[in-house]
Amino acid sequence: MFVSTGFSVASLFVVTVYIWLQMTKIFFHLTSPAKYSTAILLYLSRKYNTPDHWYPSDIQKRAQVDEYLSWHHANIRANAPKTMWIKVLIPLFTGQPLPSEKLQEVMDGLSTSLKQFEERFLQDKAFIIGSEISLADLVAIVELMQPVGVGCDIFEDRPRLMEWRRRVEDAVGKELFFQAHEMILSIKELSNIQIDPRLKEQLAPVLLKMLK
Repeated sequence: MFVSTGFSVASLFVVTVYIWLQMTKIFFHLTSPAKYSTAILLYLSRKYNTPDHWYPSDIQKRAQVDEYLSWHHANIRANAPKTMWIKVLIPLFTGQPLPSEKLQEVMDGLSTSLKQFEERFLQDKAFIIGSEISLADLVAIVELMQPVGVGCDIFEDRPRLMEWRRRVEDAVGKELFFQAHEMILSIKELSNIQIDPRLKEQLAPVLLKMLK
């Protein structure tokens, strides 16, 4: 296990990363000069002198992390979160389900990205950059748990991807892993809440625009 189950700088770092990845663009670190995207994660890894495997000092391994982070935004992140918008958030704010074709379109795009993820990045390695977990794995797993939270099990029938997920769980610690994903895995419960009509009117167009 790479992160102890007790409190440590490393475990605090992992929790902070998860919080940021689930609450995009919220400034959880108010004194940070970096305000957006992966720049915050890289800043934290340096500021708190986290274990080297998260963002390796070895230039070749670091380049592998950087390569994945660059690829991630236009591929995994471009598709995986949309499953949550389509199945929960947009119906919640518009009062109407989206056509099944829209979800299928997103799932098709995600399937293509997952194939590339397995063949280009994961290959036959334990983690994205080799034998140790890194920021690249954390960034990837948080996005990929979002479809799971709305009933789209993308790990089913993908044994290599499933084994990687299990290794990430073990590396982080299962308790911490599921604690960090609690909000995502219970996202469908939002369907039962009442939304102020004025808020619906404001947010519905924004959410629909995000799907384009």
